[in-house]
Amino acid sequence: MGFHLRNTPLRFQMIDGHVRVGDSWRKRYDSLKLFTPRMYSALPGMPLSGDPLGYAGRDEFADYLEMYASHFQLPVVLNTTIQKLQRLDGHFQASIDSGQVIRSRVVVLATGAFQRPNVPDISRKFSPEINQYTTVNYRTPAQIPEGTAVLVVGDGATGRDIAWELADHHQVFLAAGRPRRLLPDRILGRSAWWWFDKIGLLRLSAANPLGQYLQRSDPFPGRNKTFNQLLARGVNVMPRLIAVEGGQITFSNNISAKVASVVWATGYRDHGDWVDIPAVKDGRGQFIHREGISPVDGLYFIGRPWQRNRGSALITGVGADASTLLAQINRRHFFGEG
Repeated sequence: MGFHLRNTPLRFQMIDGHVRVGDSWRKRYDSLKLFTPRMYSALPGMPLSGDPLGYAGRDEFADYLEMYASHFQLPVVLNTTIQKLQRLDGHFQASIDSGQVIRSRVVVLATGAFQRPNVPDISRKFSPEINQYTTVNYRTPAQIPEGTAVLVVGDGATGRDIAWELADHHQVFLAAGRPRRLLPDRILGRSAWWWFDKIGLLRLSAANPLGQYLQRSDPFPGRNKTFNQLLARGVNVMPRLIAVEGGQITFSNNISAKVASVVWATGYRDHGDWVDIPAVKDGRGQFIHREGISPVDGLYFIGRPWQRNRGSALITGVGADASTLLAQINRRHFFGEG
């Protein structure tokens, strides 16, 4: 969004609570690699260097974001947190942690939907001596004593990564969730993402029946971490976790085990408590929008899952979403139909 805004006469600021641009990535687990290969992991105007078919690591991509902001001279205000966002007298008022107030005609929330780990209620049934981690505070296998049993809950890309690396020195149980369809990394010599792009799957909206199927099934390339490959590595792949008592766990196949640690890789939920605008949230506190346009005049979103299509929550799709959204903002607030 900043890249596209810089080519307009509009004044804008980008507020980031971290010390450095890219720190939201640097704070994830050490071995994290991007979901998409480098050829589909760049923002508009600047390629991501390296093997285009390879997957960039956490720090590599964080540094890329920092270079991107510097190269395009984006007006990023760092180490600044918005404590409360309100709408008053036809404008937005953002109260920041320094006590200052920023007033704006338009606000775009680019925080995404992956800030606060979604930990299920069953976690409360573990006894206090069981160490519990989430995808936010888990960083490396060294956090967990070697030789102990670990439960990883969630078999998405992150859960598989963590189970894989823990298996070197731990007994690992991976609790799967909904059925998933994994794709090969390469199909007929091409990246699976290349095929997604060329046949239009990345541009399918949630209103399309095929898009609805993709939203339910959420297929993604296996990156050599299929269930069979995890089993060969020594990971105990299990069905859904159904019961917990102290450190005793039971799966839906009635197999039980004892563990000393748990890693919750069960997704995320919005962190929107600071947005003091009730009309932009539903009864569960989740943000409401249609293709990034909220029901509150002047409030917009970018980077939401399935915002316009399958690519919206991926780096490869957010640039086009930002361009489309800016056109809407200009038409509605600044330059009209012309």
